[in-house]
Amino acid sequence: MAKIYSPSFPGTLCLCIFTLLTLMFIRVSARPATFVEDFKAAWSESHIRQMEDGKAIQLVLDQSTGCGFASKRKYLFGRVSMKIKLIPGDSAGTVTAFYMNSDTATVRDELDFEFLGNRSGQPYSVQTNIFAHGKGDREQRVNLWFDPSMDYHTYTILWSHKHIVFYVDDVPIREYKNNEAKNIAYPTSQPMGVYSTLWEADDWATRGGLEKIDWSKAPFYAYYKDFDIEGCPVPGPTFCPSNPHNWWEGYAYQSLNAVEARRYRWVRVNYMVYDYCTDRSRFPVPPPECRA
Repeated sequence: MAKIYSPSFPGTLCLCIFTLLTLMFIRVSARPATFVEDFKAAWSESHIRQMEDGKAIQLVLDQSTGCGFASKRKYLFGRVSMKIKLIPGDSAGTVTAFYMNSDTATVRDELDFEFLGNRSGQPYSVQTNIFAHGKGDREQRVNLWFDPSMDYHTYTILWSHKHIVFYVDDVPIREYKNNEAKNIAYPTSQPMGVYSTLWEADDWATRGGLEKIDWSKAPFYAYYKDFDIEGCPVPGPTFCPSNPHNWWEGYAYQSLNAVEARRYRWVRVNYMVYDYCTDRSRFPVPPPECRA
């Protein structure tokens, strides 16, 4: 469901003041009931199946094609989340992705969740990546501490002027802070759409490409529901992205709180399996954001 910040300004002074005060403290919401109100098929629409009267969808991957969907609007700052149930059993060589992307040809901004398939009995890994001003190569991987194919779990991207946080349920697994003051790239100017795809990537997805997709197990299915977008739509009110009264810019969201910080450390100590910041074969000198 999308919550769109779209104020109006009545002609009288009293109503104008009331509206401005309301904007500071109460969010204006639109609450679509179905997938099609916020999203559209991006490719292979025949492999996207609506369920529960359009409140949930199923993505299908078979030997002919995968598929994907995209939001109908772009957003500049806010929070997006979806509940996803991933491919069960032998999913090696598949990638289920949930991400934001500026869809610009060269100077791309992108915030990625990529769920990497596994051989049965092995843990699912989730890879996150951040592109800012056209530069990516910021991969981190975490093994999930549960079976994400047994039930729906909530995956969230929070994007504010202060930081970007990736959440699995209520657990932050990655934080990327805004260090533009130190000349470190951070996405601040390009609106991004919300996307998800299911596709074959057995040249790299599982154990670096050693485990290939087993097409005898096809078709593969991933399930989605409870789509939630809260942010500043573009095109939309021009002052919205810089409005300090947007809830995601509030003091409580400018950094991880004490509980989140403990959960963040717990994940990184126990479940992180790759961090580009410590990969000296790729980066003999750690990238500047790692040192910052």
